[in-house]
Amino acid sequence: MVVEGHKGCLQLCLTEVANGLRNPVLMVHANDHTHRMFVAEQVGVIWVYLPDGSRLEEPFLDIKSIVLATPWIGDERGLLGMAFHPKYKYNGKFYIYYSYMDKNRVEKIRISELKVLASDVNKADPRSERNLLELEEPAANHNGGQLLFGVDGYMYLFTGDGGKAGDPFGKFGNAQNKSTLLGKVLRIDVDGKSPDGKPYRIPPDNPFVSDPKARPEVYAYGVRNMWRCAVDRGDPVTKKGRGRIFCGDVGQNRFEEIDIVVKGGNYGWRAKEGFECYDTKLCHNSSLDDILPIFAYGHSVGKSVTGGYVYRGCESPNLNGLYIFGDFMNGRLMALQEDKTNKWKKQDICIGSTRACAFPGMIGSYSKFIISFAEDEAGELYFMSTSYPSAYAPHGSLYKFIDPARRAPPGKCKYKPVPVKTKSKRIPFVPRAKTVLELLNEPSTTKPPKKSSTPTAAIPTVFSKKAKKTSVTKTKASTVKTASSGKKRQKIKAEVKPHKLKQEEKVAPISRTTSAPPLPKKKSSHLTTTKKLLPKKGALAKEKLGKRRKGGRLSSSF
Repeated sequence: MVVEGHKGCLQLCLTEVANGLRNPVLMVHANDHTHRMFVAEQVGVIWVYLPDGSRLEEPFLDIKSIVLATPWIGDERGLLGMAFHPKYKYNGKFYIYYSYMDKNRVEKIRISELKVLASDVNKADPRSERNLLELEEPAANHNGGQLLFGVDGYMYLFTGDGGKAGDPFGKFGNAQNKSTLLGKVLRIDVDGKSPDGKPYRIPPDNPFVSDPKARPEVYAYGVRNMWRCAVDRGDPVTKKGRGRIFCGDVGQNRFEEIDIVVKGGNYGWRAKEGFECYDTKLCHNSSLDDILPIFAYGHSVGKSVTGGYVYRGCESPNLNGLYIFGDFMNGRLMALQEDKTNKWKKQDICIGSTRACAFPGMIGSYSKFIISFAEDEAGELYFMSTSYPSAYAPHGSLYKFIDPARRAPPGKCKYKPVPVKTKSKRIPFVPRAKTVLELLNEPSTTKPPKKSSTPTAAIPTVFSKKAKKTSVTKTKASTVKTASSGKKRQKIKAEVKPHKLKQEEKVAPISRTTSAPPLPKKKSSHLTTTKKLLPKKGALAKEKLGKRRKGGRLSSSF
């Protein structure tokens, strides 16, 4: 078993992998044996990180002139999803999910296919964009954003319920209405075309293809705003669990939940929230066949779930089978373990004590707002978080999980990445967070780092003095998490923002005719231009986040 701390939490350590990112909403790999990592920022830029930890100076894709994103804290719009085609190695195709504003100033979600440049494996061809699907968004929040390919080769798309609070659209909301694509899990075949001219095919076994009142793309429904879903690779030996799709669905006022997606499943919203009724009338008339969460937690634990992954890597064998996830609002990391009766038990994760993590390169703190989780090509797990959740603030970092209690035998997890030719300059990784060893060796004149004041004693947050020194002062270090957790963002927005915006109103868009500011060279130029819009201190962000709960998908109450 993983070593437990004195309060029963699982003690893990972290290493810092990247920093200076603007709200990193996702990290994916191309499954092409190169072991590159592609990290997307909410503003609309995707960066390539090489196995040696360096980043290419030129982005893989830069569409910030098209993407609708603002500096408002907690704004859920932006570049939200990316997935590589299962045969990317051969066809060079990948897919993105982003917010944009059309010519008539209508906010929409667009899902597009693009191709990599034939002349440079580290650059996408922006002119190759092929629009697969567009959805009109009635509000600024609850935009969904996950794209992934199942083991069946089909693409799954996760949409939000349309926003505002309580899914107020129509007689019983968008999520329960199978004739709309909002509040759904959709499933399409990107390798075909429909007879009616759609640029994709409907899989013949989709559950509602014969229902004239349902859109054939619908695979599951009753979804509020799933923020981050992942496919289980299955046990490395037995393959048990392979293909399951886990999602975190952000709640309204009371509960956050983790679901496993099944074909044709109704996940209850807005009749139910977590295990309980939300809309009493709808709930009493709803089917007993609704799919219940595998786990739900109340707002005393956290207020905006960020879905994670089941660990199937090699380096930390004790973590095998654990579903690791977190909460955007309070920075809590958690794990679920399945027992023999198929019930899931939660344990908190704490970043290990000074003694547990006193190894070269390991750190004991992280930025508070957990935007997303990630898995590299070898199956190791990561998460992205920021100390200031605005799409333009370069305070986001990428961290890798390490179990200090048991490592794989030396040599067991070695792999040889296929080398790639790089035409762009490589920027070496410069850590910003101090390691546990560095902190232990600091002269006694400096104050020792404070222990985490988090409720579980598990999460040293960005607001600790130590973190302030290590990540906040060096603002470039980490990016902010805004759009990334769509659900969470709005919470933040409502709570963090100094602006007088009602939580259920749209965020006032900053003119999308002008492109997002470029990456900062010295001081962040975008930070200086948006300075008046953003609160000065991380403490303000913390305070706002607390309030945002009523806001959008960020908060369960949105």
